Amino acid sequence: MNNAIEIQQLTKHYKDFTLNNVSFSLPVGHIMGFVGQNGAGKTTTINLILNMTERDGGEIKVLGLDNLRDEQKIKQDIAVVFDEVYFVDTWKINETEKAVKRFYSNWSGDSFRQYLTDFHLPADKRVNELSRGMKVKLMLAVAMSYDAKLLILDEPTSGLDPVARDELLEILEAYIAGGQKSILFSTHITSDLEKVADYITLIDNGSIFYSGTKENLLASYCVVRGDSHDLTDAIRAKIIGLKKTAGGFEALLPVSDTKNLAPNIAAEAPSIDDILVAISKGGRNLA
Repeated sequence: MNNAIEIQQLTKHYKDFTLNNVSFSLPVGHIMGFVGQNGAGKTTTINLILNMTERDGGEIKVLGLDNLRDEQKIKQDIAVVFDEVYFVDTWKINETEKAVKRFYSNWSGDSFRQYLTDFHLPADKRVNELSRGMKVKLMLAVAMSYDAKLLILDEPTSGLDPVARDELLEILEAYIAGGQKSILFSTHITSDLEKVADYITLIDNGSIFYSGTKENLLASYCVVRGDSHDLTDAIRAKIIGLKKTAGGFEALLPVSDTKNLAPNIAAEAPSIDDILVAISKGGRNLA
C-alpha cells in the first residue's frame, strides 16, 4: 500500500454546489494539507471519505480498502478530529476511555494513560473544564490510543493561541515519525501547513486546483508587483488573482512566465495564503 487515501473522480451534486471529479492521493507516512476557502468542498470531501454522505460518482480507497465495502474495517484504523469536541461535557477525562474503548479492538489503556501524562491532561477534570487546546489534545489522545493509521483533522487548531498550535503540530509530527501513519489536515491556518505539511491539495469551488508536494506548489508561483503602466495585456493574460492598489497592481504569476517581465516589476516567493487568495479571485486550474 503506497497511499493512505486514494480518491478518483469523486462527485457530489447539491442544489447550489457540485464537487466536481475530485482526484488526489495521500502517500503513506506524510501530512497533507487540505485547503480552500469556505464552501470550496473540503468538508464535503471529508464526509464522503468517512461515508457520512452518499456520493454521486467516483471511488475512494482508504488504507488500500474500498471505503464503502470495507467501511467497518477501515474505521478501526482511522481517527477523526473535528473542530468541535464530541465527548459529553460532564464526562471526566478518565471516563472517556470507558465510553470509547469498546469500539476499537486495538485499544490500549496503557497508551491512553501515557498520552494523558505526555499531554498534561488531568484525568479527574471534566471535559467542560478543559481549555480549547486541552480538548483537542484529549481527542488526539483517544485517536492515538487505538493506534489509528490515518488521522483526518478538520480545523483542529482554529481558536488556539500560537503556543498551543505549535505544541499540537509537534504532536502530529511525532505521530507520523515512524513512516507508517498519515494525516489529512484541513485548516484555514496555512502557516501551520507551511511548518509540517509534505503535500498540499488545494480545492476551489468544488474542483482541485493543485495536488502535489508543498515545495513544488510554492516553487511554481511568485507574487508580482508593479506600477499601473506595467500592467500590459500580455501580463493580464498570465496573472492569477489581480489586485489593483493605489499605485499599481499585485497578482500571482507562474514562475515559468516571469522570464520577460519588465525590470521594475518585483517578484517574490509566495505563501500558501497568497496562492489561496489569488485563485479565489479567479485562476487557472493546474490539477
